[in-house]
Amino acid sequence: MPNIKASILSVKSDAKRHARNFAAKSVVRTTSRKVLDAVEAGNVDEAKALLIVACKTIDQAAASRVYHKNAAGRKKSRLARKINAMAK
Repeated sequence: MPNIKASILSVKSDAKRHARNFAAKSVVRTTSRKVLDAVEAGNVDEAKALLIVACKTIDQAAASRVYHKNAAGRKKSRLARKINAMAK
């Protein structure tokens, strides 16, 4: 534990930020996994509906700076490519 007051406050704010980022990333991983499970099962309509939800959660995480905007776009693109490949 640090002795300097600013460092003590920094540790507290780091813990808050870590918890917030971890929660947001967990939601993104969960929604992405649901999309991938639907793709594996071959449910095109369900996968498309889940993709909309996943894109929304990814965008929200990017808006709160959990992910960089390019990383968020890459995640959405990869999910969409899997659905489009399955639809063909």
